[in-house]
Amino acid sequence: MEFKDHVCELLNTIDACQVFFDITVNFDLTNNYLDLVVTYTTLMTILSRIEERKAIIGLYNYAHEMTHGASDREYPRLGQMIVDYENPLKKMMEEFVPHGKSLSDALISLQMVYPRRNLSADQWRNAQLLSLISAPSTMLNPAQSDTMPCEYLSLDTMEKWIVFGFILCHAVLNSDAAALSLWKLALQSSTCLCLFRDEVFHIHKAAEDLFVNIRGYNKRINDIRECKEQALSHAGSMHRERRKFLRSALKELATVLADQPGLLGPKALFVFMALSFARDEIIWLLRHADNIQKKSTDDFIDKHIAELIFYMEELRAHVRKYGPVMQRYYVQYLSGFDAVVLNELVQNLSVCPEDESIIMSSFVNTMTSLSVKQVEDGEVFDFRGMRLDWFRLQAYTSVSKASLGIADHKELGKMMNTIIFHTKMVDSLVEMLVETSDLSIFCFYSRAFEKMFQQCLELPSQSRHSICFPLLCTHFMSCTHELCPEERHHIGDRSLSLCNMFLDEMAKQARNLITDICTEQCTLSDQLLPKHCAKTISQAVNKKSKKVTGKKGEPEREKPGVESMRKNRLLVTNLDKLHTALSELCFSINYVPNLAVWEHTFTPREYLTSHLEIRFTKSIVGMTMYNQATQEIAKPSELLTSVRAYMTVLQSIENYVTIDITRVFNNVLLQQTQHLDSHGEPTITSLYTNWYLETLLRQVSNGHIAYFPAMKAFVNLPTENELTFNAEEYSDISEMRSLSELLGPYGMKFLSESLMWHISSQVAELKKLVVENMEVLTQMRTSFDKPDHMAALFKKLTSVDSVLKRMTIIGVILSFRSLAQEALRDVLSCHIPFLVSSVEDFKDHIPRETDMKVAMNVYELSSAAGLPCEIDPALVVALSSQKSGHCNNIHCLAKAINQIAAALFTIHKGSIEDRLKEFLALASSSLLKIGQETDKMTTRNRESVYLLLDMIVQESPFLTMDLLESCFPYVLLRNAYHAVYKQSISANA
Repeated sequence: MEFKDHVCELLNTIDACQVFFDITVNFDLTNNYLDLVVTYTTLMTILSRIEERKAIIGLYNYAHEMTHGASDREYPRLGQMIVDYENPLKKMMEEFVPHGKSLSDALISLQMVYPRRNLSADQWRNAQLLSLISAPSTMLNPAQSDTMPCEYLSLDTMEKWIVFGFILCHAVLNSDAAALSLWKLALQSSTCLCLFRDEVFHIHKAAEDLFVNIRGYNKRINDIRECKEQALSHAGSMHRERRKFLRSALKELATVLADQPGLLGPKALFVFMALSFARDEIIWLLRHADNIQKKSTDDFIDKHIAELIFYMEELRAHVRKYGPVMQRYYVQYLSGFDAVVLNELVQNLSVCPEDESIIMSSFVNTMTSLSVKQVEDGEVFDFRGMRLDWFRLQAYTSVSKASLGIADHKELGKMMNTIIFHTKMVDSLVEMLVETSDLSIFCFYSRAFEKMFQQCLELPSQSRHSICFPLLCTHFMSCTHELCPEERHHIGDRSLSLCNMFLDEMAKQARNLITDICTEQCTLSDQLLPKHCAKTISQAVNKKSKKVTGKKGEPEREKPGVESMRKNRLLVTNLDKLHTALSELCFSINYVPNLAVWEHTFTPREYLTSHLEIRFTKSIVGMTMYNQATQEIAKPSELLTSVRAYMTVLQSIENYVTIDITRVFNNVLLQQTQHLDSHGEPTITSLYTNWYLETLLRQVSNGHIAYFPAMKAFVNLPTENELTFNAEEYSDISEMRSLSELLGPYGMKFLSESLMWHISSQVAELKKLVVENMEVLTQMRTSFDKPDHMAALFKKLTSVDSVLKRMTIIGVILSFRSLAQEALRDVLSCHIPFLVSSVEDFKDHIPRETDMKVAMNVYELSSAAGLPCEIDPALVVALSSQKSGHCNNIHCLAKAINQIAAALFTIHKGSIEDRLKEFLALASSSLLKIGQETDKMTTRNRESVYLLLDMIVQESPFLTMDLLESCFPYVLLRNAYHAVYKQSISANA
């Protein structure tokens, strides 16, 4: 009510003063007058659209009564206003009859501006609008106009003025041809206007409904219908062509200014005109696409809208970045030219009252005092006072009885309008950007906004512009108002959620493209694996021998590298398309290092990095092709090839985006060396550890696989049930090296710890067997020099076969571990040779008398580097936690006995060397006793057991051959080797 009263009072005062309005002369006064009329009209129209308005004011009055004990004094008037404005425009048409002359004068002044702005794309193109390079000789000349502020005045705003203004003072349409021309042109350009945010006003229907009840307005109604048909049939295509022109014009402008930012000074007007034109076209499309009134929607779907928004953002970025360049230029312009010209104009005025003269003089003095040094010193300029004074001066000089009438001195008004524009270039660049290029309206068209974004991503040529959508989210807070602070949080949250969603989708799209490229590259790398060359070699051999094999007409297999051969430049492969799409999208992700949205900072590259980490992790685990049901898994060498191909592609991403891909590798690959990754998912370390323990080594224990030291691999044995995998292809030296490359020292340490856990469980069982036979073993220890007594005691031992089997299992596990450690050592020697040699030197030169704790630290370091140690630290740890080549793998016993003994005697603080000497004495005595036996069962495999004793001594770092010869004749060993060799030949035969 108060607002309505103030508006009515102000409009009456303006009419009483007979104020002169001309948008080209007193721009600020006319602009604010027309804005006031349209705001008033809009407010009343929106009020009439609130369905429960009567109930709301009734509740308000009731609440007022309860709070203050009496009704609101203005309640009757407010209720009457609600009733009167049921049809707001009809009521306001009556209300504005006295204001018709002032309003029509202000509107008709637009005939110099609106028709010039509302041109077709062809007319713009012929005029080479916004082009800096069309006339190179004038490139450095300042862009000038007699109507500077009108050049970037919103077309949307002018159409609202014309449509609402002429509806309110409709009588002038019958008497003034210029008014009718403006009215028709506005009706032909749009079918709806924005009332507030996403609330629209359908022009033709509303105007027709109003005029149909006015006598003699049949001609006007026909005009409206004709204009509606024209708008429906031609407006969409006209605006589409304008957007097409603006895309190329803004691209040219942005490119030239990026190369020569100094042109932002003289050509600043072009920049703000371009931004305003583009903003108007985007808002028009957004509004009409959401309110389509025709069957064909092609004109309202623009898949290239992102490109136009992108070039707008690029121009905005240039203005923000090179603001000081523009300040320097316009400070000199104001002090060196504008001040001089204005001073001459003031001097030539025939009449100049004292108040006006003081204001004019202050303008000249303010501009004259400016200097470039102020810009260099970073001084903050503020010309708001000067602009407000000019607004006051417009009001003083526009009334009919003014001594100095601006209507008689239009040159002064036009000059001051130009000066005001120049001052804005010095102190209000950010406000100018908001005025000419604010697209915060997208906040209220979320659906359309998201649809445009999806269309942009789907079109590869447009994906490079997709960053404009997150950048638009930075505009949203400019649509908030200090009179409504509570909506700041809602709009802020929406801007954050949309920005996050856009960046996330962009990163996902890039990630998917990268994944597709990686898949292609992994396929190409797979073609180079040795397993694929067999067929090629076979074909070559058959061709040489002219032997025909296989089916007739079988196509010859393509060799790796064929995909790189091009017959012509037009041939585009899938990989080419993927790389092109990726480079376009990465340009967008790399466009800005970060963007601030409602006091939050977003970094687009981090979105890509995080998505790459997640996908790389899943891909590595996926490429193991582990099948729990069938216990199948990829060979380590094949997985390593695929991972290297994947990493090569990821490294190439650094050519497109400024991201640290090494950080991605470190984060992902280091997690893969642990049992579980950061999300609690299994890693390749856990998968391969489980597979080797539960599948390969379990089959060794079952007698289906044997360890061959000479081959340094586990090999399948011929059995009734063939295994689904070839053990040698998973355990030979090249595969173990590949495994070491993949798992790294941490992963190999986890593998060792898992192996040692299995050994410790076997040792626990062995301890139980030792406890069972404790009494007999104690007697044997003191009776090793009494062969007869020893033979009798031996027969008293129970579960001898179980001990042998468990020790063999331990030996198999330790043999596998020695393969893994050797492979780790080879890999680390390639990657960090100097560090490995230092560790090796440290280990080799540790004195014998060193404290065991210190020695164990050295051994632990050495073991982590894959170096063999006298005492296995992993085994010591595993056993200390217990606080309570032949088909039967018997040769693995030597390793088991040595390492178990070393570990146990270290734990129990015993002398390893003395205990092993004692073991050697007992063993040699027992074996010599076997040599004298005649019973076939007792002497079975006697020679093999002799060789086992030899292997124990050879494996042991604490026992020597001299010590062995002192208690066991070497001739027996020599004969044993001969006998075993003869036996193996006869078995093979």
